[in-house]
Amino acid sequence: MKRSIFSYLINRILLYALIFIISLSAFFFFINLVPGDPVTRYIQMMEQRYGLSTPASEIVIQKYKEVFGLDKGLFERYTSYLTRLILHQDFGPSFVAFPKPAIELILESLPWSVGLLGTSVIIAWLLGVILGTIVGWKRDTKISSVVFTTGLVISQIPTYLLAIILVMIFTFWLNLFPMGGAYSAMLQRSFSLPFIFSLIKHAFLPSMSLIFVYVFGTMISQRALVINVLGEDYIKLAEAKGLKSSRLVNRYILRNTLLPQATGLALSLGFIVNGFFLIEWIFNYPGIGRLFMMAIREMDYNVLMGITITTMFCVLTANLIIEFLYPLIDPRIRRG
Repeated sequence: MKRSIFSYLINRILLYALIFIISLSAFFFFINLVPGDPVTRYIQMMEQRYGLSTPASEIVIQKYKEVFGLDKGLFERYTSYLTRLILHQDFGPSFVAFPKPAIELILESLPWSVGLLGTSVIIAWLLGVILGTIVGWKRDTKISSVVFTTGLVISQIPTYLLAIILVMIFTFWLNLFPMGGAYSAMLQRSFSLPFIFSLIKHAFLPSMSLIFVYVFGTMISQRALVINVLGEDYIKLAEAKGLKSSRLVNRYILRNTLLPQATGLALSLGFIVNGFFLIEWIFNYPGIGRLFMMAIREMDYNVLMGITITTMFCVLTANLIIEFLYPLIDPRIRRG
């Protein structure tokens, strides 16, 4: 059995490593096959933005290309980029914040995104599973029908639209929460209660924008799973034997719905991250989502590549952790 689990884990690691390399390569070639080059475009954009009358010389442009490694052929750039990434974990310098490395900008923003996104996803998933179990168990009551219908409507609202609605209600009408930022500009970073309270207050609206949509999406799928499990013969047998409702839910229903719910969480992580990028941009939250949008606007290719690779790594790692938990949830995987 130990060999079976070990083989399962090794296969998963190799599969995700292959997915990572293929995705990285695809994005690298996509971003480098766009007509033109980022250095020339960036210099032209700066000339237009600041009204420079004298265009940059070809010598200056060529020097910049050498600095950013754009004077080489496409496949030479690809192998050089992979080597630098694997051996030195270096994405290259940022075009906009030159000579600051792109990885420094990403590492400054990453903790904000991981903290906010991680907390929101965990809360939404747990609440969705609990709420979906209750609604599925009490499916014939009016309250369950109202909750299910409400959740069905809210889950169809795009996260960015819900974010705008929450800002209108809680910021402009009720004036309860700030519109953007991570904490008050009047405070310095510390572990003091005022700073922590400010962090929570600023994170509330962006977090709720994600939680509201995802908690009801999880609730709907969990309700369907619970109703499906309730139709099984072993549930009817347990009910006939007079098993308590709490034990029936915990031992049979939740245990048989957690695996597909964990799979659903793993599959939806990429979509959640994409929606979260827009939320960070809307709320001006200092995470990698806002940095990604700024990099697109400024055509900072090294930062774009760095954020894409970092996001892929985080999402695939989270998926891998979830898959590592599968043998604990489903004994059939341990035996298989």
